[in-house]
Amino acid sequence: MKKIYCIDTPENKQFLTNIRNNLLQFGHNFPSGTGSSYYLGNDGTPWKRRPRETWITSRMAHVYSIGCLLGQKSCENLADAALAGLSGELYDKENGGWYSGITAEGDSLPDKQCYAHAFVILAASSALLARRPHAEELLKKALALYDKRFWMEEEDLACDTWNTEFTILDEYRGLNANMHTAEAFLSVADATGEEKYRTRAGRIIKHVISWATENNWRIPEHFTKDWLPDLDYNKEHPDDPFKPYGATPGHAIEWARLITQWAVSTYQEDADTAAAYITAAENLYRRAVSDAWKADGSPGFVYTTDWTGKPVVHDRMHWTLAEAINTSAVLFRITGEETYAEHYMAFMKYLDETVLDKQNGSCFHQLDQNNQPTDTVWPGKPDIYHAFQAMLIPYCSADRSVAAAVAQNPSSLR
Repeated sequence: MKKIYCIDTPENKQFLTNIRNNLLQFGHNFPSGTGSSYYLGNDGTPWKRRPRETWITSRMAHVYSIGCLLGQKSCENLADAALAGLSGELYDKENGGWYSGITAEGDSLPDKQCYAHAFVILAASSALLARRPHAEELLKKALALYDKRFWMEEEDLACDTWNTEFTILDEYRGLNANMHTAEAFLSVADATGEEKYRTRAGRIIKHVISWATENNWRIPEHFTKDWLPDLDYNKEHPDDPFKPYGATPGHAIEWARLITQWAVSTYQEDADTAAAYITAAENLYRRAVSDAWKADGSPGFVYTTDWTGKPVVHDRMHWTLAEAINTSAVLFRITGEETYAEHYMAFMKYLDETVLDKQNGSCFHQLDQNNQPTDTVWPGKPDIYHAFQAMLIPYCSADRSVAAAVAQNPSSLR
């Protein structure tokens, strides 16, 4: 195996650094004139007729804030532009909270999404660590709104979608928004020291582990308003980009990393309890890799499976590979098991040989079963969040969220 694929070699670290720098260059045309992020096309050209969405703008604010922490001066104006979009046109001054997005004509999209608000919190936390102007104010506003509208204290979970005016709450409950809520809460705790948010992340995680253990380590994604799993949700639309039918192995892999981060950071003086949660994370990771990696004989992760592990949507999404790179590295660092290092090598090889777009930049966001580019779920390359983080997390401290880890020791990642 080439050294560029092997974790903890200078060649691999340089490989990741080169990709990371190329991603920052690829995404640099994202800001609109008012700060919110354009959706990017295959070569990084903004698709200006598409809405400028809050979740994409937040992800770009997060990424370019980390670029600032890495000492890249060119990232400062880009981070600030995205933050201006979040503080400006994407914010609903009348009803509070953040619009889902803004159309090309400047009209707001309907509804207030937990998913988008979780990313606003993540962006503000990273910007605070990067000492960007007004980041602290943005974070306080985002947390206050989230606590009021989305966090359900008695249920230890977040609801999903309100109407624009916050008068009607949709009955759907979902784990995708809760996963990114856990990610955001861990980031807040690391950035501010407010440990109640780490505790909340743990409360979400305990639900996820419970549901997974009842379902052979395949996580239900969709629920009724009473938090009863709806295992047939979207069966007629199995390739939905945010709410697909069945199990989503990429989410199980991502949860495994977040569970590990939470357990290691929470139980620093209780190794036995930490180990129990890490075992759960390993079970999630192993089930997902067993179900999805090369499931149809070709390299790559299938997007979804049914509840027996049979592939449903065979297409490969770049974000699943990115999360597999992250989690295999994190579990290797925590457990020392060589199997995880071997997985990491295989995922790096697939990234280099198949998923990186060496002509236009970034990664192909969707490949079909034969590993040919397609766009039925993810046209273009809207943002660089997943790929960028995957070029950092393998060399970050496993007990910290990515921006906090970079802030702690930026020189080790340059």
